Amino acid sequence: MNHKTLDAWNHSIRLVEYVYQITSGFPKEELFGITSQIRRSAVSIPSNIAEGVARFSNKDKLHFTYISLGSLAELETQLIIAYKIGYLKTYEPIDSYILNTRRLILGLQKYIRSMVG
Repeated sequence: MNHKTLDAWNHSIRLVEYVYQITSGFPKEELFGITSQIRRSAVSIPSNIAEGVARFSNKDKLHFTYISLGSLAELETQLIIAYKIGYLKTYEPIDSYILNTRRLILGLQKYIRSMVG
């Protein structure tokens, strides 16, 4: 299994690209605040998928998908905050990205579990 061939990894890379695009319009004084937090959370998602896939045991692979889901939840929360305080004009497109990414990671978890037995 190679992380670059996984839909969950590829979709989460596109999510990172989108997050960088939408946060580029955030106020400059937030560069080391919420902008940085949002970007770190987004980058953590595909990074943890890649790290998990590179691990030997399926238990480790599964563990890193859970970390990835945690980062996705963190990102979702931060983006909701950004929307509520007026940094995002709409939340709708990003919500679809997040829901699809979550669905793909859950599918990856199901696949990893099926490899166990």
